[in-house]
Amino acid sequence: MMHGPRQRGQETSACADRRTVSDRTPQGKDQVRTAEVVAALSLATDLGIGVPLEHGLHSALIATRLGDILGVDPETRPQAYYTSLLFYIGCTASATTASEIFAEDHALTTYAVPVRFGSPIQMVAGMGRAIAPPGRSPIVRATQLARGVPVLAREFLDVVGADCEVARMLTGRLGLSSAVSTLFTHANDRWDGRGWPARTKGEAIPLPMRVAHIARDAAFQRMLGGDEFTAQVVRGRAGGAFDPDIAEPFADHAAENLAFDPQSSAWAETLACEPAPNLMLEGESIDHALSAIGDFADLVSPYLVGHSAGVAQLATAAGPRCGLGIEEILALRRAALVHDVGRVAVPVRIWQHAGPLSPDDWERVRLHAYHTERILSRSPFLASLAPIAAFHHERLDGSGYHRGSMAAALSVPARVLAAADAYHTMTEPRPHRGALTPQQAAGRLGEEVRAGRLDPDAVGAVLAAAGQRAPRISRPAGLTDRESEVVGLIARGLQTKQVARTLGISVKTADRHIQNAYRKMGVSTRVGAALFAMQHGLATWGELPMGLTGDRP
Repeated sequence: MMHGPRQRGQETSACADRRTVSDRTPQGKDQVRTAEVVAALSLATDLGIGVPLEHGLHSALIATRLGDILGVDPETRPQAYYTSLLFYIGCTASATTASEIFAEDHALTTYAVPVRFGSPIQMVAGMGRAIAPPGRSPIVRATQLARGVPVLAREFLDVVGADCEVARMLTGRLGLSSAVSTLFTHANDRWDGRGWPARTKGEAIPLPMRVAHIARDAAFQRMLGGDEFTAQVVRGRAGGAFDPDIAEPFADHAAENLAFDPQSSAWAETLACEPAPNLMLEGESIDHALSAIGDFADLVSPYLVGHSAGVAQLATAAGPRCGLGIEEILALRRAALVHDVGRVAVPVRIWQHAGPLSPDDWERVRLHAYHTERILSRSPFLASLAPIAAFHHERLDGSGYHRGSMAAALSVPARVLAAADAYHTMTEPRPHRGALTPQQAAGRLGEEVRAGRLDPDAVGAVLAAAGQRAPRISRPAGLTDRESEVVGLIARGLQTKQVARTLGISVKTADRHIQNAYRKMGVSTRVGAALFAMQHGLATWGELPMGLTGDRP
């Protein structure tokens, strides 16, 4: 049900009020706004389809503003908001098939999405350009069309069905209402009934989806041609793909609906305009939502299915063996669930490539950890997981990526995740190799430890959690395991008596270990020992018993 239009100024003040309320809302350690998690996932879908970051955020704002103009009911408002954010959440479901049909990365976004809501002729032409992009010779394009069109015709309905089904399933795990999940059945409907696969038409299409259709298309057209162009396109599609009672008011108020500061992020405003009441995720519901994000990323390739969940399970089991506390293990598990969300920014053809990668493709692979960090960094809650999640390819000797961080910058949870990810990856098949046996993977991890790249304790914990015997590991400078522990504590500023108390040994024994370690390392001062510890990955920052962190409380 739609009511009379509201004034634009009223909508702006309403958002301001909601921002104030949201800022006052207490958020515990194990509590996060659903909108934060959903908006972060929306950023991932932007990367997945190859549009500028915050495209989905802009769509949600447009939907909210349009809802205010239309005077939609309280049920429609949040459904349109969340549907607009997550409109392309099913994009990874068909990514592999798309890479086999279309000749260019993000060809669908470049050629087909601009006309997704156009006339049937425009849609067919756009799909043809996606299969055989302009600028190539007629012979090449003819060959591409001859190969791609039959495949597209054969796979099209299955692809559409998969996208919608995955969207329904994933949104159901994000803490949103079932009403939002069921909306994705209508993602490809049109007002004129020429959509697919059900050909639902007119008011049989739920109002929130009719609003979301226009919001997503408007955000895209604005990117292509600006406000006036967008108004013209949306008005021209009234009565075709779009409900004219929504398209016309949008076009009449296009300048207001599309008002964005090009120099500022839309993140804060998007969260502020979440229709009340703010939904919250708590406890296990947070893990369910984060696992949905991990599965979203893993669907990008059949070779990656189940990777994030498997790594999380392994890392969680290894955490206690490295002395991590309950809260650290919780953060480790959650970071592991989302550690590879940045994969969606890398073209699928690269993940599917069976041969050596080009330097450019390899650079894109290296940047997926960066994209994970950027996706997580907008949300304060998720940002706390980034120092673990985005460091899963870092190595103690600085040879990892994307930062090239050295041992001193890598926390114990980050080291455990790196080892768990490496082991689990080795035991999975890839296009360029078969899966290693658990024993072979254990041997490889041992080699990484001996080369100074992976933490020996983290590797030992991961292998124990995986039911494998850890390979014999030689410590740097011939240090024993106990001497390595002592050096790590010395590097953290503990005095001999504190080292003894921490390890449950006598002061005399602790001093003997210290002197032996100094001799083997070739140092004579605590500073020298600390530097050696940092260089060789011995300086870690796990939990210390109370009273062992110096004189300050």
